[in-house]
Amino acid sequence: MLDRRSFLAAAASPFAALAFKPVKITGLDLYTVAVPTSKEQLEMGVEGRYQVAEIHTDSGVTGYSFAAYPAAQLPALRSMVLGKDVFNIDEILKAGVLKFAGIEHACWDAIGKICGQPVYKLLGGNSDRVKAYITCVWKGRLDQSHISFREQAEQALRLKKAGFKGMKIRAWRPHPMDDVDACGEIRAAVGPDFDIMFDRTAYAPQSVGQRIWDYETGLRVARGLERHRALWLEEPFAIDDYATHAKLADAVDLLITGGEHFLGVDGFHQSLLHRAYDILQPEGERSGGIWLCRKVAMMAEPFNVPVILHGTMALRLAGWLNASWAIGSEWQEVALVTPPLIPQEQWAPGLRLLKSKEMYRIEDGHFVASGLPGLGLDVNPDALKEFRVRG
Repeated sequence: MLDRRSFLAAAASPFAALAFKPVKITGLDLYTVAVPTSKEQLEMGVEGRYQVAEIHTDSGVTGYSFAAYPAAQLPALRSMVLGKDVFNIDEILKAGVLKFAGIEHACWDAIGKICGQPVYKLLGGNSDRVKAYITCVWKGRLDQSHISFREQAEQALRLKKAGFKGMKIRAWRPHPMDDVDACGEIRAAVGPDFDIMFDRTAYAPQSVGQRIWDYETGLRVARGLERHRALWLEEPFAIDDYATHAKLADAVDLLITGGEHFLGVDGFHQSLLHRAYDILQPEGERSGGIWLCRKVAMMAEPFNVPVILHGTMALRLAGWLNASWAIGSEWQEVALVTPPLIPQEQWAPGLRLLKSKEMYRIEDGHFVASGLPGLGLDVNPDALKEFRVRG
């Protein structure tokens, strides 16, 4: 008769073959690719330039991300990741990659390819689509005071005609109630079935020579936006002013959102404890990466606070989308679109870096997962070599 220890060892032995060996990172490269674009395209805001993170593993699988920082710190970054198990995302982030999360995106791309699964499925996602809203910034003054309300309404109509369900613009004009009036004109143009969001962002006042709003200004604007059935107002006060955000969120029905500037989980934790925001908005790269966004969503769930990622544009968006699908977010921001372009026009040159005919599948204003493993982009390595910027 077997003793207890021998019995447990024998019972476990059939599964010994399932033990996974570490998949080591053998190489990291960061570089720029630039797809040729005409002068006219550049002036319109068309995108053809990307920072690439390329992760090599001893399994022979390569992971790619287009959300990397420039390569100035490459030697230090290599020392953080080389030799590490690509599956050990927490260890890689703690080594210093948290601040350079485009590399983490590339690690996830490799992980997904090794497993033969999309990243969002590996993170427990049961949704393969997310509704897109488009953040528009017109060329010229950052506060957008040179743009007429009619021009903003026309862009909203253009996006609605293209199938998108919402648009966000800046609430940066010198006279805050001007943006409320803009909301009224946009609403009159698009009707009730198109959402309008407003972004104050914590750094905006300094960038355009304004002061941070006081509570009374924020309340006045929020109530004005409510009248025109805006969906939300983003970060009307300083990012660490949890109490004032919470006070405003409690006072109005308009959703108060924020969080794009937090690195790591601490800022989000404080936001939840203070009930500062109705929606948390981690940044898909700047907050720490795909895994960080998933952590924030799990942390927010007991508070019944939704998580909707702050966004980006074009090929960079792949990591953001996988995080959103994993979380089951209602929306994904696409930013920054330069009117009168729509997203597909702005990112068209990037298609030359892929083998597929489309960058993303978009149905009825929703981004739908491609089904490909990793981040879901069918990257063409030969095109990356062809368009790599040397020197």
